[in-house]
Amino acid sequence: MRSLLVLAAFACLLAGCGGDDSSGDEAPPAARAEDFPKADSQRLQDLVANAGGGPVLAPSSQEFRTGPNRFGFALFNADRSQIADASVAIYVASAGGGPARGPYLARYESLDVRPQFQSRQTSADPDAAKSIYTAEIPFDEPGRYQVVGVARRGGELVAATPATPGIRVRERGNDPIPAVGHSPPRIHTPTEDDAAGNIASIDTRLPPSSMHDADFADVLGKKPVVLLFATPQLCQSRVCGPVVDIAEQVKAERGDDVEFIHMEVFRHNRIDRGIRPQMAAFKLRSEPWVFTFDRSGKVAARIEGAYSERELEEAIAQATG
Repeated sequence: MRSLLVLAAFACLLAGCGGDDSSGDEAPPAARAEDFPKADSQRLQDLVANAGGGPVLAPSSQEFRTGPNRFGFALFNADRSQIADASVAIYVASAGGGPARGPYLARYESLDVRPQFQSRQTSADPDAAKSIYTAEIPFDEPGRYQVVGVARRGGELVAATPATPGIRVRERGNDPIPAVGHSPPRIHTPTEDDAAGNIASIDTRLPPSSMHDADFADVLGKKPVVLLFATPQLCQSRVCGPVVDIAEQVKAERGDDVEFIHMEVFRHNRIDRGIRPQMAAFKLRSEPWVFTFDRSGKVAARIEGAYSERELEEAIAQATG
């Protein structure tokens, strides 16, 4: 059975990261193209030959399609401490030695929320994800690609070794997961009323999230909807807790103009029972995922893996604009 969890390399690194290696809460300098080598059709290994060795690059997603793609990732030191103080660029090449393309500049994204929106899992877990980087990468053709990062720290360029052998890009349109502009399966999501006082049966967060008022099938096509698949207690990548916290904070700020729904991942909240039917209906093979839907009931945006408050707000804007 294929794993439903976010890339194992990302999970294993983050599970032993030992804290954030950044020097403070400030974002690193924005990445600038002039600070990174030009691809000039070089091979990846030649492009980074003069860069020092250093961090490990771990993607936080595994679903890619032809066209533009959000590429989320984290950087780790050799001791597994997370790096959040570097400016970073990504380069890609077809697996097997094609010419490199890039640099695709990465943006630092904080996963922090105000204390009142932080779950007990996140606050008690020193290894909970605190930040990610994202870059937009266009893929012209389906196939397998190698990905390499170059990080600038204190004026020095270092090559980020990928934690996985590469990524697979599929043809856009050949996508079982609901895509932007498409109608989703009309799933029913359990509500607090359905739980009959046993909210822990439908939510592993401590305290439970406030996103169980409505059944997805009842509100789809009537108002904008945010649907978040995440399991704060069971998430192997350690990012479900932070992204549910972010959704809670955004929900509190938006009022009632958008319906927020949090859907757990595993049957009876046990990994050995397999995924819930709602996850299966959406054809999801990893967690977390967040989708936004416009008033017509079509997918407005979707994000796999960790996301920041800014990214969630942008996804909602696609649904409400």
